[in-house]
Amino acid sequence: MPLMLVASSGLIAAGVPRSTTFRCQFSSPLPAAKSASGETNDGLQIGSPVVIVQAPPTLKTALPMPSLKVNNGQVKAGDVGRIVSRKPKDVWAIRLAIGTYLIDGKHFRPLDLDNNSSEAA
Repeated sequence: MPLMLVASSGLIAAGVPRSTTFRCQFSSPLPAAKSASGETNDGLQIGSPVVIVQAPPTLKTALPMPSLKVNNGQVKAGDVGRIVSRKPKDVWAIRLAIGTYLIDGKHFRPLDLDNNSSEAA
């Protein structure tokens, strides 16, 4: 993925550069995030509902001072939450009923609300 660096500078009367501004731009769109199982999480955005498909072995809180603890059944497969933010390396901050946690993309999938509402009808 090529990265372009664009520089612009302003000159004062003596010909000395006043300031230089750098701006990074991607020349192509970012690829979709892939989980370890090869599935893409490209339909995810902030506020998207998700369902946990595999309970993570450890939980990391999404606080300014995060804590790491063993998952003793607090988060289970089938729990539903909403995405709060995205972190590097396919890690997402997900708000669940018991709190907000940083969860890897391989442990959840997007919740298809249209499919669930048609089954209930």
